[in-house]
Amino acid sequence: MLPLLRSLAALSLALTCVTAHATTEISHAIALHGTPKYPASFKAFAYVNPDAPKGGDIRLEAMGTFDSLNPFINKGIPAAGINSIYDTLTLKSDDEPFTQYGLLAEKIERDPADKSWIIYHLNPKARFSDGKPVTSADVVFSFNIIRKDGDPQYKAYYSDIANVEALDTQRVKFTFKRTDNPELQLIVGQLQIIPKHYWEKRNFNTTNLDIPVGSGAYIVSRVDNGRSITYTRNPQYWGADLPVNRGRENFNSMTYVYYRDMTVSLEGFKAGQFDYRVEYKAKTWATDYDFPAAKAGLVKKLMIKNENPAGMQAFSFNLRRPLFQDIRVRQALGYAYDFEWANKTMFYNAYTRSDSFFANSELAARGKPSKEELAILEPFRKQLSPAIFAGVPVPPKTDGSGNVRGNLMLAQKLLNEAGWKIQNGKLVDKNGKPFAFEIIISQPELERVINPFRQNLARLGIDMKIRVVDIPQYIERERKFDFDMTTTRVPQSLSPGNEQRNFWGSQYADQPGSANKMGIKDPVVDALVEQIINAPSREQLVYRTRALDRVLLAGYYVIPQYYIGSDRVAVWDFFERPRISPKYSIGLDTWWINLKKQADIRMSQNKGQK
Repeated sequence: MLPLLRSLAALSLALTCVTAHATTEISHAIALHGTPKYPASFKAFAYVNPDAPKGGDIRLEAMGTFDSLNPFINKGIPAAGINSIYDTLTLKSDDEPFTQYGLLAEKIERDPADKSWIIYHLNPKARFSDGKPVTSADVVFSFNIIRKDGDPQYKAYYSDIANVEALDTQRVKFTFKRTDNPELQLIVGQLQIIPKHYWEKRNFNTTNLDIPVGSGAYIVSRVDNGRSITYTRNPQYWGADLPVNRGRENFNSMTYVYYRDMTVSLEGFKAGQFDYRVEYKAKTWATDYDFPAAKAGLVKKLMIKNENPAGMQAFSFNLRRPLFQDIRVRQALGYAYDFEWANKTMFYNAYTRSDSFFANSELAARGKPSKEELAILEPFRKQLSPAIFAGVPVPPKTDGSGNVRGNLMLAQKLLNEAGWKIQNGKLVDKNGKPFAFEIIISQPELERVINPFRQNLARLGIDMKIRVVDIPQYIERERKFDFDMTTTRVPQSLSPGNEQRNFWGSQYADQPGSANKMGIKDPVVDALVEQIINAPSREQLVYRTRALDRVLLAGYYVIPQYYIGSDRVAVWDFFERPRISPKYSIGLDTWWINLKKQADIRMSQNKGQK
């Protein structure tokens, strides 16, 4: 029997064992659909350099300020990068749609036929940063306190989990309320584990700058209140040689330097105050990276293509405001936004118009519904606009000349149908109340982007005021839904699931801090979200997501803006990267530093500052 047992142990995907109760599968990884790409014997992900040298320091930018080292609660502003001090039970690979590999948990036990539970086996070597072991009691504590006192997104994300129990010190079992939610078995692995012995005597639901005990590769080493925070790679980190970590987390330290706005931060980058910058403004990317260090080759501009869904960046209506409850009003205002002119005049034709909540992916709805999508939508036909069955609602287009008279005439017709009329140059309702609202932003430079939209609205008789608020106030107002309109970005993954409840679900529309910024309350949307969550296959997940996309677009809850299918990254030229880039991320955690080049550049920077 010994040779047989050895061969079973070498199986790449799983070890199957028969018990009195069920046939369980114990594996190193779990995929939402299909099988994991990497076998149990894998040494490192394909997109890393497993021999990447450790060392050097990286300085990164952050915007605004911070007042908390607790990233889990709906209070305060957590410090940038604070999640890097925590490990999760499993880690997602960045070259698969949704596959989780063991991190704190070395093995995953489940019954393929019974999706009502899953057991994570903790690695007995796992340690917190203070040297104490990570046990199943810590997992149970983390889950319970984060779901009870954490941000509302956790309540939505984990709402279908019935119970979490420690079977022994190394095994923790999650039991689910339903068996038609296959994503649950993976998302519980994303839970960041915090130490029970540290938090049980502290008030979890409060902001503070006490340095917490973590479970990840980095520890907090320096805090300059609201200005900067430094994380140092823990030399005693237990998991450095795990296959999922090999070639990752290569910097000795990471410092986030805070700036009040993007213009000041750019000047800081030019002066060498930080080393890595993701550029979000097309104009800046095209015109402002010609400073001396860039001309000398000390700074490089990288366009890193990705295959991530772009999600939706948009002007978002607050449907809790009576002004925006009429769909014709929301649709009309969309005609006043001239993307084509803005893209040509302000953005150097760098962007693509957002036309889906899942843009840049196979999840985006296109053309008329397929027969598979029709089968999903048909039960809701009476509740849906007939236009949904004719095709995908697309954002209005212009010729880019700046002449939007035709679109404004269509807008005016819709507004008239909704009961709004022009009176003394102002758009008013039947009671003579003017159409006026406010958009809040946190970055002054966005005024330049919004002003043409505001001017077109003024031609319709609409008074839109632009209110610039500081970042803490902006965050608080969004949490409380204290706005008429705001600019938002709804991110998406290749495997949408439980998080969609928090984005669109009726039950979260009035819950402060939820991601349902628009306040959508639509039973069809709720039903489609549940269908996505319990999709039995990748194929069905795609069709169901496209159906949801159609319904969301037809609701005109936002005025879509734009996206780009690459990341614009500027770096001081001492970074090195693996030969293969991950499909679904920039992959900064796989980069490393050329210490000789960094020392030379630091010397050059210091001379320039004298």
